[in-house]
Amino acid sequence: MERIKVVVRYIYGTMLKGSTIDFFPNKDRFHVTLMDKPNDKPIEVIINQLKAVFVVRDFKGVPQYNERREYREGETPYGSLLEVTFADGEVLVGSCASFDLKRQGFFLSPADPKSNNLRVFVVCSALKRIRQLLPKATDYIEIPIPGRKKDLSENGVGNLPL
Repeated sequence: MERIKVVVRYIYGTMLKGSTIDFFPNKDRFHVTLMDKPNDKPIEVIINQLKAVFVVRDFKGVPQYNERREYREGETPYGSLLEVTFADGEVLVGSCASFDLKRQGFFLSPADPKSNNLRVFVVCSALKRIRQLLPKATDYIEIPIPGRKKDLSENGVGNLPL
């Protein structure tokens, strides 16, 4: 099986960088071999303790790069366009082939093709808010997260702050 480079972010802030061969979105755990300790025993990671699993191009990235959070005219992403806000305030924008908030998570492909993140496995329990973006760039539909209070306008459609 091929190793994939991942950055694992826990909900309480800790981060692991390494590779995995046994991550599956329907499993409750997987193992990460740390990049700086490739000969050590892999660390077991429990999904429900995570914010997200970032599948990355490389571990350094470009810290000063400002990733764009919108699609440009002519770009045709596959699936639903989403804006997700994590409980810690981080916001990601991307497309998702399908998602079910009753599952433990879903994959999001970043809006910016130059992102260091190839895709992100978003853990649903770490979300504060999720919006489905509509074709008109400033419109969205708020998607209720099971078990959370609604923060919607009367019809569930709103405008993004400019």
